[in-house]
Amino acid sequence: MAAEATPRRVGFVGAGRMAEAIAQGLIRAGKVEAQHVMASAPTDRNLCHFRALGCQTTHSNQEVLQTCSLVIFATKPHILPGVLAEVASVVTTEHILVSVAAGVPLSTLEELLPPNTRVLRVSPNLPCTVQEGAMVMALGRCAGSSEAKLLQNLLEACGQCEEVPEAYVDIHTGLSGSGVAFACTFSEALAEGAIKMGMPSGLAHRIAAQTLLGTAKMLLQEGRLPAQLRTDVLTPGGTTIYGLHALEQGGLRAATMSAVEAATCRAKELSRK
Repeated sequence: MAAEATPRRVGFVGAGRMAEAIAQGLIRAGKVEAQHVMASAPTDRNLCHFRALGCQTTHSNQEVLQTCSLVIFATKPHILPGVLAEVASVVTTEHILVSVAAGVPLSTLEELLPPNTRVLRVSPNLPCTVQEGAMVMALGRCAGSSEAKLLQNLLEACGQCEEVPEAYVDIHTGLSGSGVAFACTFSEALAEGAIKMGMPSGLAHRIAAQTLLGTAKMLLQEGRLPAQLRTDVLTPGGTTIYGLHALEQGGLRAATMSAVEAATCRAKELSRK
C-alpha cells in the first residue's frame, strides 16, 4: 500500500471538526471516494456529518482498523492513549497510522502500538476546514519516504503540508495553530481602525480579511519575503510609512514574536505532561 499513489480506504478514529475537515478535503479533491472512508466515534453526534458526506460510520474503533489501511487518529489528546491500547491488537504491518492529536509525541504512539508499526504525526490548523491549512508532519522510526509521499499527497487536498523534524511540531503549533488567532486579532484591529475613521463595520471587516488573504497569496505565489513585498507599498512620505511608524511605536513586531514564543513554550509544556 505504501507504494500506491492513494490508499484504497481511509479511516478516522474520532469524528470531530478536524477529522471532518480532512475527510471533506480528500473527497472534494477526488483523492478518495466517499464510500471508501470510514469514521468511528462513541456517539452519532459527529458521525452524522460523515454520513452526510457519503462515508461509512461505526461506533467500533477496531472496525475502522480492520477495514482501512491508512487510519487517522483525531481524538482528544488525553483520550488517544486509551484508544491506541484498545486497537493495538488489530494493528498489522499493512497499516499506516497517523495522529493529529496535539502534544502526543511519536515515542508515546510507538510505545503503545506493536513493534515496527508505521506511525506519522501531523499538526494541522483550523483553515484545513476551508482547504487552506498549514500542516507539518513528522515521521516515526518505521515510516519512510513512501509513507511520507502518500500522506503528503493526501493532505495537500486540505492545504500545504511539509515534512519536518518532530522538534518543529510544537513551534508549528505556536506559529500556525495559535497564529490563526493572532491573525484574527490583527484583522480585527485593522477593521476597527477603519471603523474609527468612519467606515461601516461589515465593509471594514470584509476588506481587512481580503487584504490578509491577498497578501498571503502574493507571498506564497511569488515566493518573496514579507520585507520585499512591503517595499512595493512604501513610497517616500506616503501613507504606508506613517502607518508603519505607528505600528513600530506600538511594538507590534516584538509583541507578535513574543506571542509565538509564548504559544510554543506552552505547547512544549503540554507535550511533557
